[in-house]
Amino acid sequence: MTDKIKAFESYVSGKAVSVIGIGISNYPLIQYLAKCGAKVSAHDKKTAEQLGSAADELKSLGVTLVLGETYMDDITGDIVFKTPGMRFDHPGLLAAKAKGAEVTSEMEVFFELCPAKILAVTGSDGKTTTTTLISEMLKAEGKTVHLGGNIGTPLLTSAGKIKESDFVVVELSSFQLHTMKKSPHIAVMTNLSPNHLDVHKDYREYIDAKKNIMLYQGEDDVLVANGGNEETAKIGAEAKGEWRCFSSKGDALIHLKDGVICYGDEEILPVSDIKIPGNHNVENYMAAIGAVKDFVSKESILTVAKNFGGVPHRIELVRTLDGVRYYNSSIDSSPNRTINTLKVFTEPVVLIAGGKDKGIPYDEVGEPIAEHAKALILVGATSQVIYNAVKAAMVKTGKNLPVYFETSYEAAVSRAKNCAVAGDVVLLSNASTSFDMFRNFEERGNLFKELVNQL
Repeated sequence: MTDKIKAFESYVSGKAVSVIGIGISNYPLIQYLAKCGAKVSAHDKKTAEQLGSAADELKSLGVTLVLGETYMDDITGDIVFKTPGMRFDHPGLLAAKAKGAEVTSEMEVFFELCPAKILAVTGSDGKTTTTTLISEMLKAEGKTVHLGGNIGTPLLTSAGKIKESDFVVVELSSFQLHTMKKSPHIAVMTNLSPNHLDVHKDYREYIDAKKNIMLYQGEDDVLVANGGNEETAKIGAEAKGEWRCFSSKGDALIHLKDGVICYGDEEILPVSDIKIPGNHNVENYMAAIGAVKDFVSKESILTVAKNFGGVPHRIELVRTLDGVRYYNSSIDSSPNRTINTLKVFTEPVVLIAGGKDKGIPYDEVGEPIAEHAKALILVGATSQVIYNAVKAAMVKTGKNLPVYFETSYEAAVSRAKNCAVAGDVVLLSNASTSFDMFRNFEERGNLFKELVNQL
């Protein structure tokens, strides 16, 4: 354990600490702070009944629970850890700050205390796959890797076990980055497109939040950014240190030549050796290679490419039935993700889409659906807005595909089976978040897989 971490644990001991949110990311944090001797209050909109055994476990640690609709009223902690998805200017947080509270987050504190080199990934699409690839490449090289942030486990609670020679690989959302005042040694930006505009005030605020991943870098740091994306190319040009530009579309440090990913003049990875499909995954490999180039051999990169089968809920093959392949891509929570996923398939696609609106435009998804789908099955809150985009595209292109509106996933999967014939693909790619009907995209994808396996 480093002196910095010892000092932090001593600092919070005896302090009144409020933690907002008793979810997957904050539950271990609450336990850790309580064990450090902090006087912890845990705030959540859920009731004790909804929290179940977690409520009893936290009470046994001496944690005060503040639950229900008024959970953000009168926060009295000396230190307040906000949940990643909460805006920094929430009235409850501003009121706490006005009383003198220090408002922070698990990830912000971890960045200050981490003794190891941090490689961090953000972007609108491809974050989790790229983060996982970086982690797998480092592990294939024999490195000790700690994976966290938006995926994996909270890292602050295990910071004392991390050595200076280890590597920390984190995925960071715009919400986590919004208030960050420290950047990683190696920052990766996969791409940027309108996203989460139901939380961010506008696209500019979303971009600025993402930009924090490189804003505090120095001349010895590295930014790996997509030169083929308008916004990330602009940000790359502002790099304080080295900009490792990648693009599958043209000239870049990391580029394609005769079907091979090259780093400068050096051939690194034949695209044919990448197990997971899609050009977007080629770019994910480019980004990962840019991040690990100083630490990993070509042999380790090739080993990962040949063996890595992808992250669950991302173009995940569920089963083949009667010659029809069923794919779960529940992670596709924006139109842009669905567009990229549709491009992977040359076969006729029976598409299941729909979910909660993130406040972003859906016009662009119409033509790709009209072009790639043989049938469209809509379920969820954005059904009508997706239909409107597809209808406009059908008028424009003259293509006519059947569209079905269903009220449940059981009915949607049944309808898809009836629409598909041997050689077709049934694809769950929602172009929307899951929060209209589910707690998260994993729950949505797991239900789809369960229903498909019951066919």
